[in-house]
Amino acid sequence: MQTVYQTKINQLGPSVPDFLGEKMFILFGADAPSELADYCLLIDVNEINGEIEKGDILVLGNQQYTITSVGDIVKKNLGSLGHITLKFNGSETAELPGTIHLEESDIQMLQAGTTLQILKK
Repeated sequence: MQTVYQTKINQLGPSVPDFLGEKMFILFGADAPSELADYCLLIDVNEINGEIEKGDILVLGNQQYTITSVGDIVKKNLGSLGHITLKFNGSETAELPGTIHLEESDIQMLQAGTTLQILKK
């Protein structure tokens, strides 16, 4: 499988657990505004190699999730700011332009150092 994107979670804001019940994570690069950083997984901003599309695979640590829809500005925001939302609700329509929707799944708290990848299926 081709790697479209890869990064590492460097830090978790103290309010990240507040979103576990909503099955979502918010990603942001190290330059996240302080009022948002508390709610985010802070990542390295890296280059995107190709398109991110429905059917691709998101890998968080050792867990794999199928992408069900991709918002219009995901690639731009992820590549420039590292800022997107991951929602694990199975939606086939992107609710917001900066959101990647993934297969319906309960999510667990992540650790700093966890790798995040997007792979072509």
